[in-house]
Amino acid sequence: MALTKKINDRITIIDTMDLGMQGRTSCYVLQDEKQVVLFEPSASPSVPHILEGLNELNIPFESIAFIIVTHIHLDHAGGAGLLLEKCPNAKLIVHPKGARHMIDPSRLIAGARAVYGESFDRLFHPVLPIAEDRIIIKKHLDTLELSNHCTLTFYDSPGHANHHFSIHDSVSNGIFTGDTIGVFYGVLSENNKEFYLPSTSPNQFDPEAMLRSAKMIENLNVSSIYFSHYGVSKNPNQVINELRKWLPRFLQTAQQTLTNKSFETIQQASKQVNIELENLVSQVLAEQKATLSNDVHDMVLLDLSVCAQGLVDYIYKLEHKK
Repeated sequence: MALTKKINDRITIIDTMDLGMQGRTSCYVLQDEKQVVLFEPSASPSVPHILEGLNELNIPFESIAFIIVTHIHLDHAGGAGLLLEKCPNAKLIVHPKGARHMIDPSRLIAGARAVYGESFDRLFHPVLPIAEDRIIIKKHLDTLELSNHCTLTFYDSPGHANHHFSIHDSVSNGIFTGDTIGVFYGVLSENNKEFYLPSTSPNQFDPEAMLRSAKMIENLNVSSIYFSHYGVSKNPNQVINELRKWLPRFLQTAQQTLTNKSFETIQQASKQVNIELENLVSQVLAEQKATLSNDVHDMVLLDLSVCAQGLVDYIYKLEHKK
């Protein structure tokens, strides 16, 4: 099975097979003249797939100049240290708020172990520290000149996480958005409509910041959105509109669930919100007379369980502030 999918003459997706799922997470390879850039190394178990993809493309590991992570959640950045071992000339580019956790990932590891428990090693191990001299920090509106023809521009884009930026490619007029404006599940059957949902995972989810980031991206008038989960959309206006449609529904569903019942633990509350989110998505799909493939259905269920945790965490924090 080929792991690579060519987007254009400069950009290729390597399917990292995150969680063993095909079409789950994109590692993008940008080949600009003599410099090669990788976006999103995913988790460490995905690194062998990335290396295999580079071999498919006949790209020597030592030719990788930069590895860029949109944010430091382990399904996006956990494999960076391991991949840098294989790419000896590469530098890691990261958001200012994420750099110290790449240098010392102990807090990232502890937080993920608390959430994933015994599954942590299977999903993320190893998470390796990265030497400070191999890290480049990019702030809002900083640029990276890859050649006379190509400039990458970095945009602070919180909402999904505070340590999140999005990266605009001047040649394709496309933007690598990580998770900040949601997840792309491909094309729905029956009506040929693209399907997106917000990503509201804990613990820095902020809906107002997410909508501001979406507005900023909208104002850039990009031609393409390069999703980390998964693939490319040529319909940026639809992406933004779907976020604006779904995000209030997610919040309303969570708020009504938490208001109508009392829960002894956050885990119990999250499970119930998860059930209600699944009902909501199923209802909307039924109204559209659309169905999901089994693989996409499994991804949606997985993501909604994490979204529920983030929504509960956000609402409880709001209540605590009152």
